[in-house]
Amino acid sequence: MKVLANDGISKSGILALEKGGFEVITTKVAQEQVANFVNENNVSVVLVRSATKVRKDIIDACPGLKIIGRGGVGMDNIDVDYAKSKGIHVINTPASSSESVAELVFAHLFSGVRFLHDSNRNMPLEGDTNFEGLKKAYANGIELRGKTLGIVGIGRIGQATAKMALGLGMKVIAADSFIPQVDIKVAFFDGQSITTTIVSQSLESLFKESDFITLHVPAQDGYIIGEKELAIMKDGIGIVNCARGGVIDEVALVKALDSGKVLFAGLDVFENEPTPEMAILMNHKISLTPHIGAATGEAQDRIGTELASQIISLMK
Repeated sequence: MKVLANDGISKSGILALEKGGFEVITTKVAQEQVANFVNENNVSVVLVRSATKVRKDIIDACPGLKIIGRGGVGMDNIDVDYAKSKGIHVINTPASSSESVAELVFAHLFSGVRFLHDSNRNMPLEGDTNFEGLKKAYANGIELRGKTLGIVGIGRIGQATAKMALGLGMKVIAADSFIPQVDIKVAFFDGQSITTTIVSQSLESLFKESDFITLHVPAQDGYIIGEKELAIMKDGIGIVNCARGGVIDEVALVKALDSGKVLFAGLDVFENEPTPEMAILMNHKISLTPHIGAATGEAQDRIGTELASQIISLMK
């Protein structure tokens, strides 16, 4: 039985699938050729990440398809309900990348509060001629300890982010329409741990109380943060989005950054991927990464082996 891992899969995932009796194909097939390739090569399982889309047209064109797998959490590039209606299993790996995404959130937070994103741009240009000027420009750093982090969406990734925030000594608040409260266990290297309960509150109150906000929600029909929401936030707020593009109104965000309402933003995802707006890319108050939340070796190993385990279990 053949598996097409069109957006790649870790070596550990390949080995696990091969041990389970599957042939793994890692050839990158262009989006418009996926259906033909699947049919011509008798592929039973298609694995994707965020690049390849598996829509109704591919599902209809590939009657031999038995499993569609998403390496990661979000399923917005797959027509999940339609696939299931055709008897196709749809799987993902919701727990595998939580820590990796949470760490990237804090990479953006630390970058923002200490101006690393802008300093790293300007030091190569002016470090030898304007050292004292740059030192003065980046002198007003902010400590995260003691500040309030508002987490919009307290699912697995939100909870991983909360653990890191609590470890730093931050106050954590959350808003989630589906999770009224959650117990967060912060485990330490020596086996000890602490547990605290976070009770979900309204989005409006979270926006008003937070010093920093991080988003951990699936793709939305509309914006979660727009001009109205930005207006009720504290002056000097920091905002991070490592979830999905389109949950923040980027035009309103740039306006708020330019006015000083928002101190900085950290963006791993964008409204127009893979071609983000130049107004976003060139803004010196935005820390930028190209949708790499789950792009760690450890996460990819977990994703690959978890996908393999689910596929083997389903096809037994």
